[in-house]
Amino acid sequence: MQKYRIILFLILSVLGATNASCQKTDKPNVLFITIDDMNDWTSVFDENNPIKTPNIEKLADRGVFFNKAYCSSPACNPSRSSVMTGTRPHKTGIYGNSSDWRGALPKIKTIQRYFKDNGYFVCGAGKVFHHHKDWAFHDNASFNEFLMMSINEPYPDKKLNGLDWYGSRNTDWGAWPEDIKKTADYRTAQYAIQKLNQKFDRPFFLNVGIYKPHSPFFAPQEFFDKYPSKNVVMPQIPEEDMEDLPEGARKLVEPTNWFWDGMVKAQKEDPDAYKDYVQGYQACASFADEMIGKIINALDNSPYKDNTIIVLWSDHGFHLGEKQHFEKFALWEKTTHIPFIIITPGLTQSSTIIEKPVDMTSIYPTLCELCGLEIPKHADGFSLVPLLKDTSTVIPPALMTYGKGNHAIRTERWRYIHYADGTEELYDHKNDPKEWTNVAGKKEYKGVIEKLKTYIPKKNAEQVPDL
Repeated sequence: MQKYRIILFLILSVLGATNASCQKTDKPNVLFITIDDMNDWTSVFDENNPIKTPNIEKLADRGVFFNKAYCSSPACNPSRSSVMTGTRPHKTGIYGNSSDWRGALPKIKTIQRYFKDNGYFVCGAGKVFHHHKDWAFHDNASFNEFLMMSINEPYPDKKLNGLDWYGSRNTDWGAWPEDIKKTADYRTAQYAIQKLNQKFDRPFFLNVGIYKPHSPFFAPQEFFDKYPSKNVVMPQIPEEDMEDLPEGARKLVEPTNWFWDGMVKAQKEDPDAYKDYVQGYQACASFADEMIGKIINALDNSPYKDNTIIVLWSDHGFHLGEKQHFEKFALWEKTTHIPFIIITPGLTQSSTIIEKPVDMTSIYPTLCELCGLEIPKHADGFSLVPLLKDTSTVIPPALMTYGKGNHAIRTERWRYIHYADGTEELYDHKNDPKEWTNVAGKKEYKGVIEKLKTYIPKKNAEQVPDL
């Protein structure tokens, strides 16, 4: 018996070594990190920015950081649907948070399903697809395994900010809960850590959906302590900033005007309301950063460190009062500018910054090429692999869409916005990085507009029905 035990041990040892070496020689793994509502006021863009994200900074230093990356659409559902299917909103008609993305694209394989069908073990937790109607938009067929849970931790008995009349239960902010283990993002991070400690006999595609800094702005007290109330940095909002906005811009943001108007009212009740709101966002951003740090640390301590592609992106930006606007749902820089990082062992060089604007339709084809998979014909974007290999590669500008016929074009210098009613905005980021002056009406910029207008889609799909 002892002889057979030794033989069995040797056989299992060989099989174990084979499985371990498989991760070195087979297709690379993918760690796919999605953050909700993370804007560009973080230290990964500029060390002087008030929101400190040291873990995302460290991650950017390990690979390629795109400092001019943009969402396909500044709303959760159209943005995420665009990334997961590789399609553009103006071609699909998926414009809103209630648009039935799967009904619009019944035969399109998500990137998760495509990798699953090509031999990957696809798993995940957190907010990956939009959480509309209690996860009605989640695509079960895309995963071998997914941890379904409520992304909102249990709410306090009453609103922490005391503004019961203001918006919904999500229009709230404050230190909550006391136990970090009760938060959804902590549980998501723990799921990812567990998976990275697991043995796989095939390549994996691990999806991590970090919900914060999405509202309500709840995070444990330790994260609020990073931003003492007396030191909170507030957005700059020139009084005249709204004066040069065209009718198209005003109409697009009209449905969310209640949010800014409500804050004006709230400050009469509580003078610190606006400051506390901004503090809450900053605390939640740092909370998200810490969860990401825990996940990356787990990867670094796993056997998969040297054979795992890391992609980190946010579904859109976020206004904290700039242009008297809160949240997303607009086509300005603050609404659409996002963190985007790619790390590919053996290809990307550390501390690489790419200045060329890119949008997130590039994720699907890029991951396909990096993992040796054929890029599906339905993908509207292009692979960034040539750009990763040579940062001088010429690419078209980034395109953003929100609602039928409303588009923004971003080059290294210009942001051009063309609304469905024909009105326009043009911002010169060389001289006006905060987009305070719309120069679209000045004749000296006519040539710039004519050139940028060639990238505006000529056809726009009708909006798909809501679910």
